[in-house]
Amino acid sequence: MILFDNVSKRYPGGKEALSDVSFGIQAGEMVFLTGNSGAGKTTLMKLIIVLERATKGQVIVQDVNLNRISAKHIPAIRRNVGVVFQNHQLLFDRNVFDNVALPLYIAGFQHREVGRRVRAALSKVDLTQKEKAYPISLSGGEQQRVGIARAVVNRPSLLLADEPTGNLDPELSKEVMDLFIQFNQVGVTVVIASHDLGLISRLNKRQIKLHEGKLL
Repeated sequence: MILFDNVSKRYPGGKEALSDVSFGIQAGEMVFLTGNSGAGKTTLMKLIIVLERATKGQVIVQDVNLNRISAKHIPAIRRNVGVVFQNHQLLFDRNVFDNVALPLYIAGFQHREVGRRVRAALSKVDLTQKEKAYPISLSGGEQQRVGIARAVVNRPSLLLADEPTGNLDPELSKEVMDLFIQFNQVGVTVVIASHDLGLISRLNKRQIKLHEGKLL
């Protein structure tokens, strides 16, 4: 599913965010990226969705070498990957339904199919009753669940989450993590960057540990 082969990423000005990182993630795995702030977790995820390109080495996702694809093929790569952000990145002038539907609108889905998929995604995160609500009226945990529904509405085979529980209390963090486990149980590959070592340790999943851009 994902292969990093001696990957380095150096930003303009000389900062090396990743240095000779190599690892593989199998299809259907659930894996945690751990490490202190600045360890390189976010950069690693940006390479997977081609928001950045590796300075050195190869990044291969779903048998595609991301270093070699042209810009016009990047949207097709991203349609197979769902992304959940720590700060939700919801549109506060749109209701829950339209926030979740956004990837489908962009992809050109028909109206009836959009409605079917959005309601299925909201059902998975237990927010069916909130489809007409606006994000400002939701709790932090509910906003994060809207972000998860938006990430999975396109039925991606790969789900990335960057500190998805970073702003939540322990009870809500467990609820959100349980959602990721449920998606993983139906075959979705899940990669989560997190500082919450206590929560991670209880889940008994593989960890990829970074320190100052290097793999430990």
